Amino acid sequence: MNAILDWLNNIGQSYYNAFITEQRYMFYLQGLGNTLLISLLAILIGAFLGVLVAILRFSTVNKKGLGWVSKLCNLYITIIRGTPVLLQLLIIYNLIFTARNTNEILVAGICFGINSGAYVAEIVRAGIESIDKGQYEAGRSLGLNSSQTMFMIIMPQAIKNILPALGNEFIVLIKETSVASMIAITDLTKAASYIGSRTWDLLPPLFIAAVFYLIIVLGLTKLLNLFERRMAQGDRN
Repeated sequence: MNAILDWLNNIGQSYYNAFITEQRYMFYLQGLGNTLLISLLAILIGAFLGVLVAILRFSTVNKKGLGWVSKLCNLYITIIRGTPVLLQLLIIYNLIFTARNTNEILVAGICFGINSGAYVAEIVRAGIESIDKGQYEAGRSLGLNSSQTMFMIIMPQAIKNILPALGNEFIVLIKETSVASMIAITDLTKAASYIGSRTWDLLPPLFIAAVFYLIIVLGLTKLLNLFERRMAQGDRN
């Protein structure tokens, strides 16, 4: 019994040292803030870029003289989906942002946004193609042009169909930001590694960081489920 109590006490002390001692929780909070900031920037860029690429790809594929636009979109999607995000991060950081005063958080947000945009583009494309072609004809019969039909009739229906897939993509994106520490960003994972190097016990900080990530993911999942239910109620009404 004493051995078990001693073991539990040692574990408790390890987590106390990893979180409370020397106000180390501030490192986690700093890392959490950077992680959320990178994720928010990447989600905004990825959503905008993905929708834009999907629409351009869908609208120009059979248009005479504009086929190159669709091919360019396909090339972007192929390259981004075919290479690791860590490699993309290092290339963008070392090739494009070479100034000494480079904002690493901005670099990471742009990189993860570009990466996410390729996956969002495929999700949105699938959503657009899931809409019955009669919807296009209905829009044109109402006097709408192609762009108006796309944004006023097709896209609202497509977004409803792909919302779960988009939510999953953004959740995956948040977890992928854990590699941002490769360009000297103190994100949540980097903060845990730093604290582990100070306490000489790496597991407790990593478990604490994992709990933070889990809370973020569970919160987003709950929010997405709530949003889906609201949209479903709107459809029934």
